[in-house]
Amino acid sequence: MLTLPNVLTLSRIVTVPLLVFFLWWRDWQTGYALGFATYCLMGITDYFDGYLARSRGTVSKLGIFLDPIADKIMVAAVILMLCAKGIIADLHVIAALVILLREIAVSGLREFLGGIQVSVPVSALAKWKTALQLASLGGLVLAGAVPGSLWVYDVSLAMLWGAAVLTLITGWDYLRVGLKHMDS
Repeated sequence: MLTLPNVLTLSRIVTVPLLVFFLWWRDWQTGYALGFATYCLMGITDYFDGYLARSRGTVSKLGIFLDPIADKIMVAAVILMLCAKGIIADLHVIAALVILLREIAVSGLREFLGGIQVSVPVSALAKWKTALQLASLGGLVLAGAVPGSLWVYDVSLAMLWGAAVLTLITGWDYLRVGLKHMDS
């Protein structure tokens, strides 16, 4: 049960409070730099836990269960901190909210469908959504570390909106599949 991939996944969950600590003070540029490094390290462990599990044939039920939870906890914590500290503000909060709501809704839908033994594979578009979402949030954390780089902030906000659009599209795809399996 405690294979290397599962330990990497658990490390992402355990590291979230440290990441939140680094992002707690908006004007603490060193904290945001450490937060960016931590966020990148968490992303690397996300890649390697899946790669190692597949390549070693050690994919486990625990890993299948924990990996998406670790991702959602990390994304939700970063979005909440960036909104709370005003890095994501004004209308941009809508993009962040769309992402959070979709994550919750799709998790619930996957749980429901799993209960009736229906699997919904992750689409290529959903993988692009995740990549764009993670890159945008990483860029926004980086923008807190180097506040003079306005282009990093602007590009990251544009990517956040792109991720929100893909979030709506992929969320609708999942919902459409789910609705076919719900009783009237």
